[in-house]
Amino acid sequence: MFDRESPVPMYYQIERYIEHLIENRNLKAGDQIPSEREFTDQFHVSRMTVRQAIMNLVNSGLLVRIKGKGTFVSNYNKIEKTLIGLNGFSEDMISRGMKPGSRMLSFRRILPSTKIAERLGLSKSEEVFEIKRTRLADDEPMAIETSYLPVHVFPKLTEKKASPSLYHYIEQECGLLIDHADQSLEAALVTDEEAKILDIQNGSPVLLIERCSFLKNGQPIEQTKSLFRADRYKFMITLPRG
Repeated sequence: MFDRESPVPMYYQIERYIEHLIENRNLKAGDQIPSEREFTDQFHVSRMTVRQAIMNLVNSGLLVRIKGKGTFVSNYNKIEKTLIGLNGFSEDMISRGMKPGSRMLSFRRILPSTKIAERLGLSKSEEVFEIKRTRLADDEPMAIETSYLPVHVFPKLTEKKASPSLYHYIEQECGLLIDHADQSLEAALVTDEEAKILDIQNGSPVLLIERCSFLKNGQPIEQTKSLFRADRYKFMITLPRG
């Protein structure tokens, strides 16, 4: 499976070799993979090449590094989230039999940026609540979520009420029914601070989702930016032909 004459980069060939070992159960969940030195000797490549292959698989969630012990085959699968249908993080985790949770990072009233004001149909002099939380599933950090809600729509919102589920607060306590949302998805890299919050390597890839939620009358009531761990999440969509 390793061809020095191939135009395919050597690190990529090593990635495919490790994936092949896992797919064929030569390496199982929880097994330690060979060391970088062993791969270096086996394939006669630099340690840098081997390290790049391994880190790519760590970032994808197939492998996990444990400090002081080595690199192991991950014992969990990625959470698959469909891009059809609108639900909140807590609702999504409960539907999977997981325990949702939140860790409040900051809660404050601010004047919105031009971008946030435009998304929410506000003037720059109208305040918004900025709510930044770590979203947890079974006590494991899954995402960093920053939400903006107009203060004049939710004047009684408090940090305590915002902590568990904003969708529950909006619909159950305020009696407002969210009708639809506009959403975008792209790749991004975490900052050092974000990596610490998510308990992942510095510079790891994440899935960046921005969403604006609307009431049935078209009024925008929430703008959210979420950074999902790419090693724990993958997003699925069904595409009808034509």
